[in-house]
Amino acid sequence: MTEGLADSSLIDAQHAAVHTAMRRGRALQFATIGWNLMEVVVTIWLGLAAGSLALIAFGLDSIVEVFASLVVIWYISDHDARGRVQSSMRLVATSFALLAVYLLVASAWSIAEGRAADSSPLGIAYLTCTAIVMFTLAGLKRSIGRVTAPSPLSAEAAMTFLDGCLASLVLVALALNSFLGGGGLIHAPQVSSR
Repeated sequence: MTEGLADSSLIDAQHAAVHTAMRRGRALQFATIGWNLMEVVVTIWLGLAAGSLALIAFGLDSIVEVFASLVVIWYISDHDARGRVQSSMRLVATSFALLAVYLLVASAWSIAEGRAADSSPLGIAYLTCTAIVMFTLAGLKRSIGRVTAPSPLSAEAAMTFLDGCLASLVLVALALNSFLGGGGLIHAPQVSSR
C-alpha cells in the first residue's frame, strides 16, 4: 500500500516538474521571439546600410527562429496531443531547409557579382550582443529540455545555439571585412544596391 502511494507521489512530482519546465520554456520562447523580432529590423536595416548580405541573411534567419519558437509554443500548449511532436519537428526542419536554399542562392549571386560589403561597426556590436543572448537562451532552454525529455523544446534549444554560432560567424566575417578594408581574402557578401 505505501509503495503505491510512493509511486503516485513520484509520478505527481515528475508531472509537476514537467509542467513547471514547460511554463519556463514558454517564457523563454517569448523572450526569443521578442529578441528575434527586434533582430529582424536591426540587422536588415544595418545590412542595407552597409550593403551586407551577411547581415540581411542573419535578419532573415531571425524570422525562421521566430517561427521555430512559435511552433514550440504551439507544442507546449498541448504537448500530450497525438502527433504534436512530429508535426512541430517537421515544421521547424522545413523552414530551416528553405532558409538554407535562400542563403546558398543569395551568396552565390553576390560572389558571382564580386562585390564587397562596406564595414559595419554597428553590425559588429549588435552581433556581439546577439551571440551572448543566443548562447544564454540556448543554455537555459537546454536545461529545461532535460526535464521535458526529447521534445521540440530540446531541438529548438539546439537551433538557438546554432543561431548563436551563426551570429559569431557573421561577426567574424564582418570584423575581418572591416579589418581588411572591404576587400582582401575574406569579405562578407554584399547586396546589390541597384
